[in-house]
Amino acid sequence: MAITMTAEEVAASYKEAMGHELGGIFYELRNQTISLYWNWSEYVELFGSTPERVDILNKAAGSFFYIIQTALWRDTLLHICRLTDPAKTIGKANLSIRCLPDLVDRDKAPRAEELVQTAVVRSEFARDWRNRRLSHYDLQVALGSAAEPLAPASREHVREAVAALGELMNYLDLQYRGRTTIFDLSDSNGGAKSLLYALREGVEADLARRQRIRSGVATKDDFTPRGAV
Repeated sequence: MAITMTAEEVAASYKEAMGHELGGIFYELRNQTISLYWNWSEYVELFGSTPERVDILNKAAGSFFYIIQTALWRDTLLHICRLTDPAKTIGKANLSIRCLPDLVDRDKAPRAEELVQTAVVRSEFARDWRNRRLSHYDLQVALGSAAEPLAPASREHVREAVAALGELMNYLDLQYRGRTTIFDLSDSNGGAKSLLYALREGVEADLARRQRIRSGVATKDDFTPRGAV
């Protein structure tokens, strides 16, 4: 029988297994990693799976979904940066994976440090975009005259950075609690797939309506203005 725990109970279980400081920080980092995986999986479902899905989005509301695509992409890069930024900025502590090696047990620190560095290296492309395009818009980049162009940023770069964060989380979770998390789960009710199904039905219904009008067999409802819902 599955045991359902509240968020407070889960947080307490991490503090008990890892110690109060490490457990509290790890719990929050794990939650942020789950959120990152979720947002990224929704992006991939919509824009990175098949040309047919992109075609549905374009037919339904191309301009709107371009805004959504851009927003999800930017948010993903910023999310990666937040989790891999320095442990402190101008003397203030950040919720970052870089603080973990100093908090874990000494026998686990070398592997933790290795995994942290892998995640940091894989996230450097996102940091360049954050620093020179997203949080700030470098003038030379904007004008196309920067001596150093922005770092290449592809879906594969994002996938590798996100995967590195998940590997770190699962390593420490396994060491302290004997369990891991399946982060890469995207097939859920109410998510991108549900939206795509609804859009596909709407696009097909609209196409059928237009065909009936062109064929001269339209019904009265086919000419009813489609107002706001």
